[in-house]
Amino acid sequence: MPDPHEPPSPPRHAAAPEPTDGQVATLPPPEPTTAERRPAAEIATARSLLGTAWLRIRRSRIAIAALIVVALMVLFAILAPVLVAIEGSDPFTSRTGPDFLDSFYAPGLPLPYYRFPSSEHWLGLEPGLGRDIFARMAYGARISLTIALLSTVVSVVLGTVLGAAAGYFGGKIDMVISRVMDLFLAFPHLLLVLSLTPIMQSRLRGTALDSGSLVPIASLVIILGFFGWAYLARVVRGQVLSIREQEFVEAAQAYGASHLSIILRQIIPNVMGVVLVYATMMIPTNITAEAALSFLGVGVKDPTPSWGQMLNAAQAGNWYLSDPWFLAVPAGALVITVLAFNLLGDAVRDALDPKSSRS
Repeated sequence: MPDPHEPPSPPRHAAAPEPTDGQVATLPPPEPTTAERRPAAEIATARSLLGTAWLRIRRSRIAIAALIVVALMVLFAILAPVLVAIEGSDPFTSRTGPDFLDSFYAPGLPLPYYRFPSSEHWLGLEPGLGRDIFARMAYGARISLTIALLSTVVSVVLGTVLGAAAGYFGGKIDMVISRVMDLFLAFPHLLLVLSLTPIMQSRLRGTALDSGSLVPIASLVIILGFFGWAYLARVVRGQVLSIREQEFVEAAQAYGASHLSIILRQIIPNVMGVVLVYATMMIPTNITAEAALSFLGVGVKDPTPSWGQMLNAAQAGNWYLSDPWFLAVPAGALVITVLAFNLLGDAVRDALDPKSSRS
């Protein structure tokens, strides 16, 4: 009878039969490991950085709501010609006759039927010229988002390339680029843009961009993009200073890869998380900057529609005192869009935070 205090002995496998003459000894198959016993669906799979970030964003209701709003605004801008055609209007036609605007009690104001949304004009008519507010909002979204996105692309490309070059090469190159960063960061951004925008617009006259409304759009893209790269470059430089000491960079150098190849294939892909966060935070900043410049009269000018220009028109004629709806529509769209981009940027930053636990 076995002793109850004696620890149980480990299970023994059946001994392999002794090979006879002419036979080869065979070993029993190894026991399956823990991972092999589990179903394949239960085995954890490694995710990429963007895949992990998307999984975290999906778990946040605020981030999903912000993403939906951003997507709707982008679709609203892309489908502006289709939506305006369905409404049966355009952003440039004026309606100043007595059938649309009041000419006696409140000269210039739309008649009560056209002052607010209606079946004929979905957001009413603007005072003074009687143009369709919905059509100008739709085309204004195209202008505002185009300027914000293109200027962000310019800033991201310049900041990423210059920051990566400064951090990777070091020495005199780092010193020159760093001093240029300090110079750009030292200037008051808004005053600099206000003073340079008219100069840039005059320089672009007579060029290939001098057609329609391309001059103010191109000038804002160049100025906002060119003066918005310094902060990103400083952040990227700090990241590259640590990345260049990693083993995979040293291996690429030992293999004989060129500096350009190492920067493009080894350095920049490893800072794309920081760049993506900066881009999502820079887009609403540029939307607000375009609106502010157009509101101050140095950006997009009438009759080209933009949200900032619509705010300027509401303020210039004091129409917001007697027709607050004309001010509320572009202001509300601007606030909602900027807020959605900011919330989405916060979600992307949290999702790409290397300190948070991987899911």
